[in-house]
Amino acid sequence: MTVGVHFLSKSRSYQLFGEIYPRINTTQKVVALTFDDGPTEKVDSVLSILDAKNIKATFFLTGNSIQNRLSETKKIVLAGHEIGNHSYSHNRLIFKSYQSISEEIEKTDSLIRKAGYLQEIHFRPPHGKKLLVLPYYMKRNDRKTIMWDVAPESIPEIANDSKKLANHVIENSKNGSIILMHVMYKGRATSLESLNDIIEGLKNKGFEFKTVSEIINYENT
Repeated sequence: MTVGVHFLSKSRSYQLFGEIYPRINTTQKVVALTFDDGPTEKVDSVLSILDAKNIKATFFLTGNSIQNRLSETKKIVLAGHEIGNHSYSHNRLIFKSYQSISEEIEKTDSLIRKAGYLQEIHFRPPHGKKLLVLPYYMKRNDRKTIMWDVAPESIPEIANDSKKLANHVIENSKNGSIILMHVMYKGRATSLESLNDIIEGLKNKGFEFKTVSEIINYENT
């Protein structure tokens, strides 16, 4: 039973309730670039790269960071990128009550709206962890759980080398891939450094970059 709970909590492709997307099933050469955590003082650097490459990304932000850096959040909105909900506190939302999960998500939704974002807000669980109550909340509120299928930073031997990070993403991205990266903190400098190479490498392979909302529309096409 313990093994089953562990598998269920960390599975990127299965949950008991609601829609979950680790990747989009499509024949089209499209990928979604997603960034977790923040915003931080690195927002301008990230937006500068995306603007220079003329692509849109999806930022899964935490409510406490939005509250502390509302102006940076507004910059992301004004630049035309998508914002997703990554909880308020970034604590694992397993073994939590329905009420506490509701507060984590809805407080962050309110802050995202305060920043001027008007589109549908998707959700990514902190640390990718979910069990029973969180998926049940998502189902009841008609929300989508967004996971990922390419996460180069989770591989210790390449996590501190920007070239290796980029090569891993370029080599492992498929049609409909959702790429997870963390680029907002000083400790992730190599991730930020890898962005140009990732974008150029995937473009050279014929991929187009979409937001999460956009790429979901390619499901089964």
